[in-house]
Amino acid sequence: MLGVQVAVSSNVFAAALELKQRGGGQIVTLNAEMTMAARANPELGAAIAEADLVIPDGAGVVWALGRQGYRVRRSPGIELARQLLVYAAARQWRVALVGASPEVMERLVERLQAEIPQIDLAFAIHGYQDPEQWPGIEQQLQQARPDLVLVALGVPRQETWIQRLHPEQPGLWMGVGGSFDVWSGTKQRAPEWMGRLQIEWLYRLIQEPSRWRRMLALPAFAWEVLRRG
Repeated sequence: MLGVQVAVSSNVFAAALELKQRGGGQIVTLNAEMTMAARANPELGAAIAEADLVIPDGAGVVWALGRQGYRVRRSPGIELARQLLVYAAARQWRVALVGASPEVMERLVERLQAEIPQIDLAFAIHGYQDPEQWPGIEQQLQQARPDLVLVALGVPRQETWIQRLHPEQPGLWMGVGGSFDVWSGTKQRAPEWMGRLQIEWLYRLIQEPSRWRRMLALPAFAWEVLRRG
């Protein structure tokens, strides 16, 4: 799709577990906005191209794939990540959480430990660190060798950061965008009816009006898909 490989698996959770069995790797949750950003940012484009599993997170991606004859369901990354957390707790996987603000991370850890009591949070650190702190943080994370790493550093940073760190690591590494904000209760996810109508983007825009410039990528994406036929 626009030069990006996307998994058309009917069960992305099963695909993620299969990837873990093969030794782990990077999962990317692709939407229209990220697709257009990757066309303008070679580093992001390379991270997506080299990812081990790219799932159709956005309605625009599902629509574009449908125009090519691929009937796939939208697979929200926030839902896959939550499934993996629950599975990780049941299988005693070591979990690492990286990103978001200090306040969000603190609330997130409290909530996850209350909602998924068996979860093994081997590593949890917020993303507002001084630049000189990151090399040490990265070394500690790699030494922990977690089974599941969820990273909320925003696009494109989370994808390029994972791409650099995950090689030769055994776990699943996944960028989760604003999922930590939702799970911590800081922000609300769009109502289900908006999801069914595929207008979750509108809910996010209402919550964060400053996103309007980024939303201009949506009509640009649609035009590019139509232009290519």
